[in-house]
Formats: sequence, structure tokens, C-alpha cells
Amino acid sequence: MRVHSIKLLFLFVLVSFISCDQKNDAGTAAVDYVISFPNAVHHEAEVSVTFSEVPSGIFAFRMSRTSPGRYALHEFAKNVYNVKATNGKGELLDITRPDPYQWVVESNDGTVNVSYTLFANRGGGTYAQVDETHAHLNIPATFMFAPSQANRPINVVFDVREDLNWKVATQLKKEGGNRFSAPDLQYFMDSPTEISNHQIRAFDVESNGKNYTINFVLHHNGTSAELDAYFEDVKAIVLQQKEVFGELPDFDFGEYFFLGCYIPNASGDGMEHRNSTILTTTRSLADGGAIGTVSHEFFHAWNVERIRPKSLEPFDFEEANMSGELWFAEGFTSYYTSLILCRADVRTVEQYINGLNGGFNYVWNSPGTQFFNPIEMSYQAPFVDAARSVDPVNRGNTFISYYTYGSVLGLALDLALRNEEGNLNLDDYMKLVWNTYGKEEIPYTIDNLHQALNTYAGKDFGDAFFNNYIYDSKMPDYQRLFASVGVALSQDGKTPYFGARVSSSHRISNEPTIGSPAYKAGLDSGDTILSVNGKKLDANTSFGSLLSTFKTDDEITLAINRHGNEKTLKVTLAKDPRYTIQPYEKVGLELTQGILDKRNAWLGRK
Repeated sequence: MRVHSIKLLFLFVLVSFISCDQKNDAGTAAVDYVISFPNAVHHEAEVSVTFSEVPSGIFAFRMSRTSPGRYALHEFAKNVYNVKATNGKGELLDITRPDPYQWVVESNDGTVNVSYTLFANRGGGTYAQVDETHAHLNIPATFMFAPSQANRPINVVFDVREDLNWKVATQLKKEGGNRFSAPDLQYFMDSPTEISNHQIRAFDVESNGKNYTINFVLHHNGTSAELDAYFEDVKAIVLQQKEVFGELPDFDFGEYFFLGCYIPNASGDGMEHRNSTILTTTRSLADGGAIGTVSHEFFHAWNVERIRPKSLEPFDFEEANMSGELWFAEGFTSYYTSLILCRADVRTVEQYINGLNGGFNYVWNSPGTQFFNPIEMSYQAPFVDAARSVDPVNRGNTFISYYTYGSVLGLALDLALRNEEGNLNLDDYMKLVWNTYGKEEIPYTIDNLHQALNTYAGKDFGDAFFNNYIYDSKMPDYQRLFASVGVALSQDGKTPYFGARVSSSHRISNEPTIGSPAYKAGLDSGDTILSVNGKKLDANTSFGSLLSTFKTDDEITLAINRHGNEKTLKVTLAKDPRYTIQPYEKVGLELTQGILDKRNAWLGRK
């Protein structure tokens, strides 16, 4: 037994003590949790929960299958063991398991005390991690809950490791000491908690006559001077994002928390929550940290947390969550991620423009637009959002990330608006959506976004954008749009294009791109190229170096090994479809004052 009976008794007495007068306005008893970390070195936490005023008969409690901000199933029950339940007298209750996700007791005396051990060793935005550096807790990955008590208030005591100098940082309401509360399950599940020997930097921002404290909590191995310098960039990002919407959200309890873990044992991630965000990376501050994640996740305080798709309300902890609006919720947020870094002078204008190349080519050179529009790409989230499967898929040909797809569409919409009469821009459209839906937290639909654009830019403009690029998957006229802000879009046309990745062992490592020379020739993932035009490939001869000696439209003969059999195929090389995006200054084009003014209005500090 991993939890001694005396420890269990102490936990239940403590829970009973803190819950005796904790009821909501209707007099409903709270759900009370205590979590401790005596075996942190082996990634274990001990959790107890008391469910009070439980009706007689069957009572079910469970682990979540999902997590706010994620759309796939994650099956957190897999990391729970040593589960026990007692009644109010401390008598053991029989537990049954109707499915992998929940536990059931068939009788009780109005109180059900549950205890269990949690194994936690992934420090990112979705899971939990416990070790001797910290207790990094994503709530759905940590705490059981009872669906029948989802509307009850919640109390939680974090029994921290004082020997490790741990402190608690969370958006939960502080009730004193290490005791915190939430009004209900939805809020509790949306409240990640970082417990560690962290550092904090904070500044106050005025908005609509109120002062809000923005806290940057960082668990890291760097210096205070590095954190001070980094925090200056964080402040600039916060203020530039406030300018987009004209105000901050009305953060609960007047505070917002960045919860950062920039440590070697973390996993790179970021996850937005109502009044906080998780930021995790293995990169130290000296290596740049995760400043792009800071920008992306804080923008979500408006776009997703309050400008909220109706399809995600309420968030379902028992099933996958699907939304057709992720091209806007995640994609437009991704557009602003880098744009804000430029406006905040964290990135230069040239760095920003050069940075457009990767995402632009990924989207517009993908055959995925043949199969799904941005709405349907968003529907794929439960299959791709950190989801796990073992069978091969053809996503390289059929899927484009709604993050990136939405980002390049946000770019097109912003530049298109700036070419309309009336000094239009995407910032003001986002303000309109914020004031119409986000500020009062009215969940929106795709049609709501469409009608809002019609209201802002006119019906002809709004209908054209949605009909061509959202309900369909056509490509905007980027050449014209970029030219208006002094950015050149070009294609080489001279470099030969093959259409499949070839590893250092000469093996084709992906499904060839639909329509590419490799695809048309009948090459397949797993094929090993033995020779090109009779020249054998070996450890000293790469396929890429040989390919560069040919020209577009050349026909080459490949000898390949497929499933142990040799085969000969002919491939006709094509023109490289990749685009290059550069500032006019870098390609010798004239940057007039009028064009420069437009660019500054787009990328300059607000």
C-alpha cells in the first residue's frame, strides 16, 4: 500500500475541517480536494477528495478524457491507481468499474471519500508532471470528479513540499495559505497550477478604470537578470495586444498569470486558460525561452477564452471536442502571434516578413485544399491535436493545420481590408467581434463571424471572403496584397522538384505529395532508392546532391527496392513550387513613401 492508513486519516480529517462551512449561496456542500507529493522523486502525487451530500444509491466518479484547449482524447485515467473509497465513518466501500474512465460505489451514507495515487511525468499544457523540481498540474490530468456534482463549489489544498521551497501559482481564488477555491468544475478544470521554487515578475495595466496585475511566474534555472530582460518583452507584448482590442478582458480577481516552466525536464507546449496560461519549453532564457508562445497564448485571453466558439460551450470532459471555428480561434491567433512580436519590437520587420515563408508555403503548396476547406480542417482537430494512433495516415496530403491555414487567411484578410476605402484593418474587425460577442461572453458561430465582417467591411467584401476562402479553399491574390505593403512574392521556377522526402539512407520517408513527380511516377513511402540514371547511391552520395545536378523537365530513371524487390521507375522533374517572400528592399524594388506608410500602419507599434 502506497498511502498509509494514518496518512489517509489525516487527509480526510483535513478535508472535513476545511469543508465544514464551505457551501455556496444555495447551501450546497463543496467538493474538497487535498493533494500531496511525498514520493515526488518517483513522479507520484497522493490525492484525496471528499464528496458530500451524496444522494443514496449509485455514485460515479471519474477522470477526465479531455482538457480545455485540447480537442483530442487523452485518457487521463491511465495514470491513476491505488484507488480507494470510504464512507463518512471511514468504512471501505466496494468499487466497480463500468468502463475505463470511471469508478462506481453502489451505496453510501451521504459522504464518499476517495483517495488515489497519480503518476505524472509530462510537463506541458495537457498533462501533469511531479518530480523534485516541481508539481506542474493540469487539473483534468490530476483530479477525479463526479459529474453529478459538477455545479458545486470546489476547495483544494496543495500540501506543498516545504523542504523544496515550493510555492503555489494559479488563477484559482486564494483562500489563505495553500488553500484555493473555484466556483464550479468548469472553472476548476480550467485552472492549471504550478508549484515550484519559482520567480515572479508583475506589472499593473489600467483598463476601463480598473487596474489588472499581470504576473509572469517562471520556474527556470537562469538568472534574475535574464528574467528581468525577458519580462520587458512580455510587457511590450501585453500592451500591444491590448491595443488590438482596445482593452484588457475583465480578469477574475484582477489578475492574470503566465505560468512558465523553462526547464530541461519540461515538454514544449503552451495552453490558454481563462485568466492564465501554461508556457513550457526545454529552452532556457539564454536560448530565447518561448516568447512566441507568450504572444500566442495571451492573445487567447480574448480570442477563444471569451470570444468563444459556440461549439466549445460548455467544454466536454467526457468526449472529444470538435469545432469548425478553429481556423479563426487558433488560426487568427497564430497570425497575431508573430505580428505582435513585430509591433512590440521583439522581432524586426525583416524578421517578420522572412518568417512568413514557412507557413505560406506549407499551406499553399499542400494538396490538402483539394479535400477540406478551413472549417473542415478544423473538424480534424480530435485526430491531430496531440492525438495518438499507430496506423499510417495520409495527412501530409489531406491535412493543413488550422493554426497555419487560419494564420495565412488572417494575413490575407488584414491586407485586403487595408486596401479597401475607409482605413479598414483586421484589428478593428477583431474589436467588433470582441465588443459583439467576447466582452459579454456570447458564444459565436461561423455565420456570426461572416455577418460581423459584412457589417464591418460591407456585404460584398464579407461575402466574397467567406465564400471563396472559408466555405471554399481558394487562394487569395497575395501578389497584389503583398505589393501594397512593399513585400515581393516570387517563385524560382529553375530548381528541380521531386515531391517526396528522401532520408540519408535513401529511403522515401513520407507519402509523396499528390500531383508531384514522385507521386505520378508511382513512388511510395518506404521505397529505397538504389541508383539514379545508373549511378548507385551510397553513404557518400546523397539523393539531394544528385538531384541538384538536373534541371526542371528532365526525366530521370530510378532503381528502387520495394519490399525486397527491385523495380525501375522514370520520373519527370518539375519546377519547384515554393514561394519566396521578401521585403522590396532586398530584391531591388522601389519602396515609395506611400507603400512604406502602409507597411508601418500594418507592422508598426501601436
